[in-house]
Amino acid sequence: MSPLQAVLLCLGLCLEQVIQAQNCPLPKPSLQAHPSSLVPLENPVTIRCQGPPGVDLYRLEKLKSGKYNDQAVLHIPAMKKSFAGCYRCFYQNGTCWSLSSDKLELVATGVYDKPSLSAQPSPVVSPGGDVTLQCRSIYSFDQFALYKMGDTGPNKGPERWYRADFPIITVTAAHSGTYQCYSFSSRDPYLWSAPSDPLELVVREPSRNITIFPEGSSSPTGLMHPYYTKGNLVRICLGAVILILLAGLLAEDWHSRKKPLLHRVRAVHRPLPTLPQTQKVCQDRGRPDGHDHGP
Repeated sequence: MSPLQAVLLCLGLCLEQVIQAQNCPLPKPSLQAHPSSLVPLENPVTIRCQGPPGVDLYRLEKLKSGKYNDQAVLHIPAMKKSFAGCYRCFYQNGTCWSLSSDKLELVATGVYDKPSLSAQPSPVVSPGGDVTLQCRSIYSFDQFALYKMGDTGPNKGPERWYRADFPIITVTAAHSGTYQCYSFSSRDPYLWSAPSDPLELVVREPSRNITIFPEGSSSPTGLMHPYYTKGNLVRICLGAVILILLAGLLAEDWHSRKKPLLHRVRAVHRPLPTLPQTQKVCQDRGRPDGHDHGP
C-alpha cells in the first residue's frame, strides 16, 4: 500500500467515525410485555424490545439486579416473584448505542388475597354526578391500584391503610366500564394482590315513561300516545269530579243571586194606590143635607 493510499484510508476511517458520532445516540426502541405487564403467578409472558430494521445488537436489562441479556426477546414460561421488576432495553448499530427505552414495570399478581371494590353511593350514576370507587383490603397495605378494562395504565397512589378512595367528579359516559383494583406494599412495589371482583360502573340518563312500539308495528291511530299508569287514571278521574263540583257550586250561586233581582224588578211595575178624597169630604161636611142652616 502506497503512502497516499494509507493516508486516504485513514481519512476515510476518521470521516466515518465523525459521521457515526454525529448520528449517536440512536432513537430509543419500544419495550412491551405480551399479553400484559400484569402477570398472574405461573402464567407465561413475553418481553420484546423493538428497534429499527437491521439492528446489530439488542440489550435487555433488569434494573437494580445487575442482570442483562443481549437479545431482543425474553420469554418467561411461568411467572415467578423473581421475574417481577423494572426493565429497559437498548440496541446498537456499529459503534452507536440507542437511547434507553421507556421503563417497563413487570408485575406479579396473585401474591396476596384479592381486595374488595365498591361504588359509593351507587354503581349507577347520572351524567354530571359524582361517585367514589372504594378499594378495601384485609391487609395493612399502603398502596392501591385501580384499573379500567381497556385502559393502558392504572390509577394508583399511596392511600390510607387498608383502604383507598378513587373519586370520579362530574361523571360522563366515558367513565362507564368495568373496573378492578389491586393492593400491595410500597416495600415490594412489583408484588401485587389478586384483582378484585369486577365492578360495572353504569352512567345512565334519567328514565322517562314513553310508549315504545315494536319495530314494524304502529299505534292504533298511527300516533305515539302517552302511557298512563293506573295511578294517572285515578288522578284524572279525581280532577274531573272536582271540576264538576266546582261547576255545580258556581251554578247554584248564580241562581241564588238572580232571584232577588227579579223580585225587585217586578215591584217597580205594580200600580200605585189611589189617593184619599179628602177635599170632597170636607165640602160635604159644610152642607150635610144640601142646604145652609142658620144659627
